Amino acid sequence: MTTRVVGVGNGGISRTVLITGVSKGIGRALALELANLGHSVIGCSRSQDNLISLQSQLPNHLFLTADIKSNTSVQDLARIVMDQRGVPDIIVNNAGTINKNNKIWEVPEEEFDIVIDTNLKGTANVLRHFIPLMITNNKKQGGGGIIVNMSSGWGRSGASLVAPYCASKWAVEGLTKSVAKELPEGMAIIALNPGVINTDMLTSCFGTSAALYQTPEAWASKAATMILNLRAADNGASLTV
Repeated sequence: MTTRVVGVGNGGISRTVLITGVSKGIGRALALELANLGHSVIGCSRSQDNLISLQSQLPNHLFLTADIKSNTSVQDLARIVMDQRGVPDIIVNNAGTINKNNKIWEVPEEEFDIVIDTNLKGTANVLRHFIPLMITNNKKQGGGGIIVNMSSGWGRSGASLVAPYCASKWAVEGLTKSVAKELPEGMAIIALNPGVINTDMLTSCFGTSAALYQTPEAWASKAATMILNLRAADNGASLTV
């Protein structure tokens, strides 16, 4: 894919970017990076305290409490976003969780359900309520609308002890490729493997060795540029930061 630098600081236009799971980890880092580049950030998370902290850092941006596992919560989110900011140019389905390291037959039913409900059904809930808005906007503007579904290297391979997580991310890959065939011309949906990053989720798998990997902040500086440069021709692609 040819690199196209379109950030505000590089002569581009300001974008409105919605990021789920924005309260910590790569979601938070990406929000800060995009805001620093001059883009308008909308973020959601279940953690009210973390959102308050982020809002204090980015007072001119919009941060809302929402649980993407709940279809009703996402429906309310879409209504508020439309009322206050309009249709996002880019959506980053970042919210995700992982099971505690365990063989599949030792993973409790409730824990398995939370992984699937967050990583897969949560992504589907966002698509359900925001894609129609983006399609309408696409028709008005004659093109536009990018959706990034965060996948994983484990969404393209298997790993022991994290089967629920792998299953959810494989599903995200399949969901993305299928939805890509349903979108109108001018829009795009992409599955993005962020790579290996030192986050709480990685620590749950790797323990202290997670510290050997890149920080969310270092990742965000690369990821933001890549996401801003996505275009309609990338529809259905499985990419990696």
